[in-house]
Amino acid sequence: MLDLPPLARFGNRVATGLLDVTDDPAALDSTGFWAVAADFEGRLTCARFREVGEQPVPVPVPGAWRGPAAGDWTSSLDRAAYTAGVRRVRDHIAAGDVYQANLCRVLSAPVPSDADVDALTALLARGNPAPYAGTIRLPGRGVEIATASPELFLRREGPVVESGPIKGTGRTEADLLEKDYAENVMIVDLVRNDIGRVCGTGTVTVPDLCAVEKHPGLVHLVSSVRGELRPGAGWPDLLAAAFPPGSVTGAPKSSALRIIEALETAPRGPYCGGIGWVDADRRTGELAVGIRTFWIDRDADGGAVLRFGTGAGITWGSDPEGEWRETELKASRLLAVASGTYEVSEGTYR
Repeated sequence: MLDLPPLARFGNRVATGLLDVTDDPAALDSTGFWAVAADFEGRLTCARFREVGEQPVPVPVPGAWRGPAAGDWTSSLDRAAYTAGVRRVRDHIAAGDVYQANLCRVLSAPVPSDADVDALTALLARGNPAPYAGTIRLPGRGVEIATASPELFLRREGPVVESGPIKGTGRTEADLLEKDYAENVMIVDLVRNDIGRVCGTGTVTVPDLCAVEKHPGLVHLVSSVRGELRPGAGWPDLLAAAFPPGSVTGAPKSSALRIIEALETAPRGPYCGGIGWVDADRRTGELAVGIRTFWIDRDADGGAVLRFGTGAGITWGSDPEGEWRETELKASRLLAVASGTYEVSEGTYR
């Protein structure tokens, strides 16, 4: 087991001094500062820390992160399997089973047994800065995550909750298609319904619809959905209503989840789950959708595997080869950072 102390890092906020760990979401409405990792499959880890302070992400130390070689990555779905999956989703859409479903694949590569996700975070902060970047390092609990997520899953400030679903991706704004806008609107409607289950009648609004946001190497369409929790509703109710995130499942969510289970060959784990922090004392919190996310799995013999997920939302207007290229676009820069083939200073691959 890696001999590193538990740690959580979200932007410039750093939490140390682990107090306790639980899988009970009710703890998030108790006291203290919590790091939260929710796997797509439903495993919840909430870790309360004693000390919370401000500290910039450390400058990368040469040799601190030894990532996999660029050619070491393997995919749970290869190109043929993924494009076949896209065609199968379109068959479900034609049959009226679903309007949209997210199809994902998980990339894996071996890393040294002393690999530290916080060292990877230092590289990501410079090679792929993101608004919801974070690290959760709990080696004794099987949670080692470094995320460069651009997407807000849930933000809470007292009774006010907000979600920022992303749907629609291109290299530039000119690449965005009519299909991307339709996809975004469908998911906004789903998120409105999810949040509406725990918010007061008439409080759910959409302040922004299909805004174009620029991120490293690509652009996204981003919307925002906001509401006010009903009296007595807390984190358990909110997570039960909204999880897993609608933008990485599909609509209707229940049908999309059945299709995902049938077509995907590897568990998503932290990818497409929820990753972030909750300050129970101040009744605030911010969870990202676990996209652009790396995590380490370890076996009993000391072996370590780095994993990364990538996917695309499939609609009737989807082109299978185009969706495969979207998964490649989303992964290329981050894999290059993790494999040491991206020059941060020059912004180029080598």
